[in-house]
Amino acid sequence: MKNHVVMICLVAGGMMTTGCASKKALENCQNENKELTANYQRTKEDLAAKNARVASLEEQLSEQKRAYAKLQQSLDKSLSNASQNNISIDKLVDQINESNQYIRHLVEVKSKSDSLNMVLTNNLTRSLSKEELKEVDVQVLKGVVYISLADNMLYKSGSYEINDRAAETLSKIAKIIKDYKDYDVLIEGNTDNVPIKRDNIRNNWDLSCLRASSVVQALQNQYGVDPKRLTAGGRGEYNPLTTNNTEVGKQRNRRTQIIITPKLDQFMDLIDKAPEN
Repeated sequence: MKNHVVMICLVAGGMMTTGCASKKALENCQNENKELTANYQRTKEDLAAKNARVASLEEQLSEQKRAYAKLQQSLDKSLSNASQNNISIDKLVDQINESNQYIRHLVEVKSKSDSLNMVLTNNLTRSLSKEELKEVDVQVLKGVVYISLADNMLYKSGSYEINDRAAETLSKIAKIIKDYKDYDVLIEGNTDNVPIKRDNIRNNWDLSCLRASSVVQALQNQYGVDPKRLTAGGRGEYNPLTTNNTEVGKQRNRRTQIIITPKLDQFMDLIDKAPEN
């Protein structure tokens, strides 16, 4: 009898030890998962910022190459004129120096624009949650910031009415837009190629325009963005990102883009401050 009692105690003790070990292992896994999730989010944010920087640098390099080619043409022409008209070498050197000064000014203007866009993109990316980043894509292309939002995040199914789920994301985007008052904002609707026809929607042109207009009015009426800075436009099914032959492709093409760009008149003012050529 005593042996049976001892055996039962040993078995019970073993089960308790196993249970404690399993609970501790579970807690360790949960802590490790939290740390990995945080690291993943930081890595995603860093990657988005670096991709934007790479795109800006590539565009800047292309512009510098074009400027160099233009300078080379100007130099060849000047040399030809010097030969034909006996222009002095000193005057030719002055022309080259003026051209170089103008090129440096253009690079400075472009760098300033790139820096502002980089800050804007970083601020926007950091303000969005992990779940929002799954449905919001932020890119900088040719000096313009593109914010692409999935249609199922913004609208009720088959409709241009904005759903409640979109409110928090739009409020964060509106704050960024209001912080950068020297930028114009174009809201552009895009659809897939599936035909649609309803009482107040004749086709995909109508749907894309109505969706863009809904976002514009929400930014103005609910979040206080100056309507003078806003433009609503629709491109229907004619600006796809990928093929419409698959459901995944159609889902990517159904999107609304918020396009943020420096105001043209202010950019031209910076250009006008360049030295005379």
